[in-house]
Amino acid sequence: MKALLLTEYKKMQVTDVDEPEVGAEDVLIQVEACGICGSDIHGYDGSTGRRIPPLVMGHEASGIVVGTGSNVSDMPEGTRVTFDSMVSCGQCDFCRDGSANLCDNRMVLGVSCGEYRRHGAFAERISVPRRIVYQLPDTLPFEEAALVEAVSVAVHAANVTPITLGDTAVVVGAGMIGLLTLQAARAAGATRIIAVDLNDKRLEVAKQLGADDVIRGDQCNAAEAIIALTGGRGADVAFEVVGTTPTVKTAIECVRKGGNVTLIGNVSPMIDLPLQSVVTREISLHGTCGCNGEYPQCIDLMNRGIINVKPLITAKIPLSDGPQWFERLHAGDADQMKVVVQPQQA
Repeated sequence: MKALLLTEYKKMQVTDVDEPEVGAEDVLIQVEACGICGSDIHGYDGSTGRRIPPLVMGHEASGIVVGTGSNVSDMPEGTRVTFDSMVSCGQCDFCRDGSANLCDNRMVLGVSCGEYRRHGAFAERISVPRRIVYQLPDTLPFEEAALVEAVSVAVHAANVTPITLGDTAVVVGAGMIGLLTLQAARAAGATRIIAVDLNDKRLEVAKQLGADDVIRGDQCNAAEAIIALTGGRGADVAFEVVGTTPTVKTAIECVRKGGNVTLIGNVSPMIDLPLQSVVTREISLHGTCGCNGEYPQCIDLMNRGIINVKPLITAKIPLSDGPQWFERLHAGDADQMKVVVQPQQA
């Protein structure tokens, strides 16, 4: 079958690869759509160390069931599906306690980090365990369903954040995940959303998707602006969706005393933390990783239009155009939000 293969860092090639093996508990899926994630771009240049070539990347996908293992009886051929990006073991203490996203032995599709190699969905077909596969309604297009994985990150973040009906929520970083997070926060009960970013186009999309106020973080002190917007009190919750010292500082300093800050972004492995502000104002910090069983919730929210991903899809491309698009995205293209690869399209 054809696949988009990372043959060496900064070099992608559309080539023939072996058909995926289908185990007894697996489902074989014809990939109809797979989004290019920011982590794939970092993997493209080797900066993360988690995508060692040769590797088929891609973990945000949807498609059609075309085969199953001998122990799978509830996924007939033709079923429209999406699937989690993380393969948990189901046996460690965290899996048994219902925290599969913290699995000791987890593997991520499209990742090769030295400990394991798990090919992803920039290919015509992929085989994944039945336990991470979810059926899609006929009304949700494949290109939108490919974004369920990204939506699940935002919904999980909202789920671990103590949001009360009527809260003011700040989203620092209006990229892909940030724009989904603001919608998830609204769905969770926040009635005022403030988005912070450095890009006017992203902030315009943020307003389109429900932000009540937008702030250019490079044109003012964003935390002070948010405190002013909230009558001197500060926001109730803040979501940090970048992962750098300045943006984490903004998220912490813009919330009220006793407020909550949820950290989603992880661009920088180490940051400086305004410790005194956290301690003296009793700010609660929450880490959030991936998702933990929110796929059905996300599919429902998307299908009912409560979370809208359509404006975020800026390009749909065939597999053959993958190499040039990776070059383009790696070079930087501020006009692109989510590029979706369609392996079945010529």
